[in-house]
Amino acid sequence: QVQLVESGGGLVQPGGSLRLSCAASRMFFSMYSMGWYRQAPGKQRELVATITNGGSTNYVDSVKDRFTISRDNAKNTVLLQMNSLKPEDTAVYYCHAEFSAKQYWGPGTQVTVSS
Repeated sequence: QVQLVESGGGLVQPGGSLRLSCAASRMFFSMYSMGWYRQAPGKQRELVATITNGGSTNYVDSVKDRFTISRDNAKNTVLLQMNSLKPEDTAVYYCHAEFSAKQYWGPGTQVTVSS
């Protein structure tokens, strides 16, 4: 069974930075498209950023120029560098993996942006 485990969440002040990490196991990691989603209280889960198995990236407009997604196929890891954080970035962040119509989710990590 594919396993995704997020880490790196926490409390940060507005304007601060966090780096989320997702460790994947029991999968051919390099074949998967990977992504980060988030869900704020009372809102639907939304796409934040994706990176294909070829390294192409995509971002939701609200995080462009602030967040960077990257992957390390040797370490089976996908990262989300988040800079210039805003209170509206507060959410549970989920790691997502997709290949050939199969999708997997991590349990999520809480990110809170508050002074």
